[in-house]
Amino acid sequence: MRRQAGRAPDLEALDAALVDCFACPRLVRWREQVAREKRAAFRDQDYWGRPVPGFGPADATIAVLGLAPAAHGANRTGRVFTGDRSGDWLFASLHRVGLANQPTSTHVDDGLELHGVRVLAAVRCAPPANQPTPTERDTCAPWADRELELLAPTLRVLVCLGGFGWQAGIRALRDRGYAVPGSPRFGHGVELEVAGPGGAESVTLLGCYHPSQQNTFTGRLTEPMTDAVFSRAVELAGRHTSVDL
Repeated sequence: MRRQAGRAPDLEALDAALVDCFACPRLVRWREQVAREKRAAFRDQDYWGRPVPGFGPADATIAVLGLAPAAHGANRTGRVFTGDRSGDWLFASLHRVGLANQPTSTHVDDGLELHGVRVLAAVRCAPPANQPTPTERDTCAPWADRELELLAPTLRVLVCLGGFGWQAGIRALRDRGYAVPGSPRFGHGVELEVAGPGGAESVTLLGCYHPSQQNTFTGRLTEPMTDAVFSRAVELAGRHTSVDL
């Protein structure tokens, strides 16, 4: 726990700097427009309408890297993957494999706690049509880079959600000197161990289809498929899993 105590203030400082970011004009306009206009179902709620920090302990052995906040999900609640169906799917799976204390994530004061896992996004502001531009992707990349750098002493597994998360994870590890070979292709369940720089511990990349409604409603991604990826992450990270596969 001493390691977590040492890095937690650094993550808190990173989060504090992140939420004051106005680097991408299009994303700033969109996140604030959505927060003003709101969705009818949430018209009585105060929207966050700012960049969304990562969530989870500073000594996490597993990190989950997604795409970007949803306009009426994390852009509303202020917590990554919280308040939308993708988050419902993700946190339910984390709960089933023993990485979360409850299966739901509805708002920042709902009591959710993560165990050994931290969840973050490659792009921190909600993009129109859920599609950041390459420039926005690259402008936002240093935030995830720095977060993964702070997690590095304990990080052993990086679960990448979708092709976007996969490419962002590869780039972030390469930038930190990890030996990522060639151009590894994304796929659900794809597993790639990469050696760390200067004798540092290796990190295993795991691919998982993004828990978007397009994937979950069509059956492209099922609960057993999601649980299998996170159970494997738990196994690789040396943690006990409660899932009976």
